[in-house]
Amino acid sequence: MTLNKKDITKVLETITAPGERKNLIESESVKNIVTFDKEVIIDLTISNPTLQAKKKVEVEIMKAIHDQINQKIDVKVNVSTVVPVKPIKNTKPKVPGIQNIIAVASGKGGVGKSTITANMAVSLQKMGFKVGILDADIYGPSIHLMFDVANAKPLSIKIDGVSKMKPIESYGVKILSLGFFTDANQAVIWRGAMASKALNQMIFDSHWGELDFLLIDLPPGTGDIHLSIVQSIAVTGVVIVSTPQNIALADAKRGVAMFQQKDINVPVLGIVENMSYFTPAELPDNKYYIFGKDGAKNLAEDINTTFLGEVPLVQSIREAGDVGHPVALQDNTPLEIAFSEITKNALSQLVKRNNDLPPTEIVRITALSGCGAK
Repeated sequence: MTLNKKDITKVLETITAPGERKNLIESESVKNIVTFDKEVIIDLTISNPTLQAKKKVEVEIMKAIHDQINQKIDVKVNVSTVVPVKPIKNTKPKVPGIQNIIAVASGKGGVGKSTITANMAVSLQKMGFKVGILDADIYGPSIHLMFDVANAKPLSIKIDGVSKMKPIESYGVKILSLGFFTDANQAVIWRGAMASKALNQMIFDSHWGELDFLLIDLPPGTGDIHLSIVQSIAVTGVVIVSTPQNIALADAKRGVAMFQQKDINVPVLGIVENMSYFTPAELPDNKYYIFGKDGAKNLAEDINTTFLGEVPLVQSIREAGDVGHPVALQDNTPLEIAFSEITKNALSQLVKRNNDLPPTEIVRITALSGCGAK
């Protein structure tokens, strides 16, 4: 006799796999049927992964074919299991009242990341936006110093019957920093889990109120804190800070690569170059490129991102930070204009990002690979 696939299919329509509501054909469990003379090979997948289920469906198929078609047919059944995986909805934990979250990062320390964060926040506030800063630089917090609130202590307030931390406000910017809760003379020696827990408390157990922008001053490099942030909240975009120096640029490139990893995928708004050049007060028309020239601009072109602007190496920036009065608070000075332009460029990229891309989702990382630069 000659076997017919149609006959085999009719037989399979009478069999239902354990745990299934539809027969093997309706549920599309049968992937392939091959017939050779008196031999039939059936490949199918079922959702029940147990050995008993596999054996049961195999025996039922063999018996049905023997009973309904011919006892002499050699039946071979290959059963595999595919457990349906429910898609994990990357819900976006909304920090109440906050519209956009911008992380400010750097590949290495000492490039002026916190200075850029502070002055961008002030520039945004001067433009009329409601702004906050979360100082996530756990091991070296400095935002509270730059805003002259080193001795302030956040108060606990009741919001809908729940105790919340009230951020400290300075120059119209709301601030939370680990520097408020630690002794300035003591080193912060925390493992990643402790640091992450502290950050989550400052994010979710605080009453930020209505904010157009929350800037997050990240620690330098790539590590636990960065992952904790992107796994806790949906970061709208990230600004990378670097100097023009080749060593700093190499680290900045790795920082960009981390956020561009498939598992993380946080949009990079652009790169800011700090300490671009030095101009002595007595020679205002001279520029000395101490750390190199156009390094961050060239890097931005290489990795196809936006160059947001440059900030010169000027003594007054350092002095303003030391006394807790960011230079962007000044009016119509070259430095105030420089920070304003950088902020406007970042806003332009943010608007483009929000128009062109879907909202960022929180990150769910199951396996980590190196953040190697491409």
